[in-house]
Amino acid sequence: MKDELYWLWLTMVFGTASRRIWQIMNYYETASEAYYELNSEEKTVRLNEKEQNAVNNTSLDAAASLLAECERKGISVISYGSQDYPPQLRYIIDPPAILYYKGNIRCLSGAKTITAVGARKASAYSLETADRICTELAGNGVVIVSGFAMGIDITSQMAGVRQSRPTATVLGCGVDVDYPRDNVGYRGDIIEAGGVILSEYPPGTSPHPGNFPKRNRILAALGRAVVVFEASEKSGSLITASLAVDHGRDVFCMPPADIFSPTYSGNVKLLKEGASAFYSAADILSCFAAGTVMRSEIRSELSSMFAKRSAETPVRIDENDKNAFEHIVLHKNNVPDAGEMKFASNKLQLDEKKDELKLEGLQKDIADVLSKGALNVDDLAQHLGIDPAELVFELSEMELLGAVRMLPGKIYEKC
Repeated sequence: MKDELYWLWLTMVFGTASRRIWQIMNYYETASEAYYELNSEEKTVRLNEKEQNAVNNTSLDAAASLLAECERKGISVISYGSQDYPPQLRYIIDPPAILYYKGNIRCLSGAKTITAVGARKASAYSLETADRICTELAGNGVVIVSGFAMGIDITSQMAGVRQSRPTATVLGCGVDVDYPRDNVGYRGDIIEAGGVILSEYPPGTSPHPGNFPKRNRILAALGRAVVVFEASEKSGSLITASLAVDHGRDVFCMPPADIFSPTYSGNVKLLKEGASAFYSAADILSCFAAGTVMRSEIRSELSSMFAKRSAETPVRIDENDKNAFEHIVLHKNNVPDAGEMKFASNKLQLDEKKDELKLEGLQKDIADVLSKGALNVDDLAQHLGIDPAELVFELSEMELLGAVRMLPGKIYEKC
């Protein structure tokens, strides 16, 4: 939490979502280094009068008090310097220095993620399409990301929740602020399914209109592709789609139900500008196919995640496995398919002779239970005596690795 303390101090001095933080951090290796030098007589960085006053009047104790407030409210805090920081955000122009969240933020790392956007007052056709497409995407292991607004946002996200899949909500206010009120009741469902509700705005921040354009850059980056269901020509969805292009993301767009309707004018505009039309979930899933940039990106993240966990909780690797494990760590941008290799970590070890995943810990317990027959999430959680949210995360990780598969009705079976 020490790292979060200094990053939080920077946001209190220069402001939430301020690009000035990153101009400052160009001169320093760590946030703590920035803190101590900015509070010294000799500075590498030149501050204006307002910034210098903010440095002088913002103590580290103030940041510690905010962290304590978050803890009291059950809000977790993560900084850019944390290894659990969502990797999709690390390389955008102005990543959030601090994220406040409730739930399981790790559901975003090493995962297939799609940001779903569209109109708040969407047509019945668009809502039905969003529900059907996102249900199928979630069933194929995709984490749906949304802005939690009425209409397309909440419809898309709850399609994932009904599949007992993790989803992610990005707010333009504090995570403790009940906004929008009509959707507040869904928060518990999202967290229970292993998802996360996050914001870069500190607790108590009201949903000011100026927050949402800044919020949209996070939405656009967290999804490895953006899917637009319904948008008018002046829709905020077009802003998110444009930001996604800036981040190097694919943009998929639903063909308009009515090419003459102004409610679909944004769809027409995006398609004319080169967005990919989709006619099924398979069209969207194609961006994760073998050989694609996104598939390589996900495998790289998974390799890095397991290497870090292995460093935290060392495992014994014999000489037969050593070379293969080093290959995974040192060449993480070219990780073979699960059938060709198996990760060696606190949960996984390489077993070349058997050519199969050797699970450990909770994942081994899950596999042992499922080897006796398929079970739904609730029954499996009860059998293991663990929280369903924790179970969903483990199942998601195992599914990515090919150890289990999800069947209709929230039922899992061992592969």
